[in-house]
This record gives sequence, structure tokens and C-alpha cells, in this order.
Amino acid sequence: MPEPVIHEYRKVKTILISLPEPEPGKSPFADIVKRYSIKVDFRPFTHVEGLSVKDFRKDKVYANEFTAVIFNSRNAVDNYFRLCDEMRIEIPKKAKYFCVSESIAVYIQKYIQLRKRKVFQGNGNLNDLIPMMTKHKDEKFLMPCSDVSTNATFIKAAEQTDIYIKEAMMFKTVSSDLSDLSDVKYDILVFYNPSAIKSLFENFSDFEQGNTQLAVFGSATKTAAIEAGLIPNITAPEPNIPSMPAAIEDYLKKIKQI
Repeated sequence: MPEPVIHEYRKVKTILISLPEPEPGKSPFADIVKRYSIKVDFRPFTHVEGLSVKDFRKDKVYANEFTAVIFNSRNAVDNYFRLCDEMRIEIPKKAKYFCVSESIAVYIQKYIQLRKRKVFQGNGNLNDLIPMMTKHKDEKFLMPCSDVSTNATFIKAAEQTDIYIKEAMMFKTVSSDLSDLSDVKYDILVFYNPSAIKSLFENFSDFEQGNTQLAVFGSATKTAAIEAGLIPNITAPEPNIPSMPAAIEDYLKKIKQI
């Protein structure tokens, strides 16, 4: 693998984040914009599409046969209840819901009344749910997921405690149309998942990294970038650098952008 290239003293003026723009006042990059006078743009390179009933049925998964559901994202919640509604499946009243975080547990109130359901929540990590699930080993767990599921480690750990989990693909991540962008000539491009790397080349087949610095989050995204012939210059998380904003600021300090 080629060593990442850091261009000493090359001023960073523009950054493109391949995510939807956050709500006003909630950007984690706000301090960087203010401190370094950098223009930060947001543009989602991918979006989620729910599977049709026809496509979902191909996997022969019958949601009403499961007595517990594991949710690790809002997309999982939305598409689970959507498909059940479209297929006119009556969800068992005694169904139990295991949510990766409090925010997801609160979100499912969009579809159910919590006081009439049994809801369990973790602290943001799927493995937090396993001790709770072991108390309900008799349940059959369904886990809605996308076409790029990253739940293998969690499922393996759960199965080691004799918990049965069935993943069910209910939505997929697809490349967004970026044709309205004249180019991607930014000083730094930021990617959070492999699908965004794929979208980059689907939209800009002749893209060349050149002097553009590449920031990637997670090992899977880093691997996808390298396999695409790109050089990751900024990576997160790293020891003492847990987030992408922290990684970018660390990089700006290295190139002495003050």
C-alpha cells in the first residue's frame, strides 16, 4: 500500500462531506469552519431505498413468525413497519423490541405505543443488547438490515449464547445522482462508508485524486478507498482521535494551518 501523502503547508480552503447537511447549528464541523476559515459543504453520496414487497418475499422471511425484533437504525425501523403494513402482517402484540440506543427506542413510538410493548435499549453498541437478550432466549429474533450489513460480529457473539437471530434485508444503499455537481475539486473529500467511495466513481468515472486529500472513517471505508486506487490521508477513528472532525483538525495542525 502506498504511504499517505501529506502536502506540507498546502492550505485547506474547501472540504466536502459525503453526508446530508445537518440541521442548522448542529454541524460537528462548525468549530473547524470558524477556527480555520474553511468552507465545508455537505452532499450525500448515497441514499437508502426500501425493498419492494416482491423483492423482500424472495428471501422467504416471514416477519410474523418472529417474536422479537432488533433495531440498529431508523432505516431499519421505518422499513420493518412499512413492509409489515404493505404485506398486511399483524405484528404479535407480545412482540419485544431491542433497540441499539435510546434514540431508536424513542423513535419506534412513531409506530407503536411503548406502554403496550416491551422495549429494551442499549447504549449505542449492539453488544450491549446481548445480556438483555440472554434473558429472553426463547424468543426468535429478527434483525432488519441493508444490503451492506455489518452485523456479523454481533450475530456471532449472540449465537454463542444460544440466541437465534435471522437477518432480513429490507432496504439497500444506492448511489445518489451527483450530476448537478460540476466537479469534486475540493481540498479534502470525506467518506464514512464504502458505498460513498463506490458512488464517487459511478458519478465521476474519470476521477483522479491528484492533490485532493482523502479522509475516511472506519477500516471498511479505508479498504474500499485503497482498492479503488485512492490514498487515504486522514483516517478515523485512531487512538485519541475518535471522530472525523478531530482527525481533520489534527491534520490541519500537522500542515500548520493556523
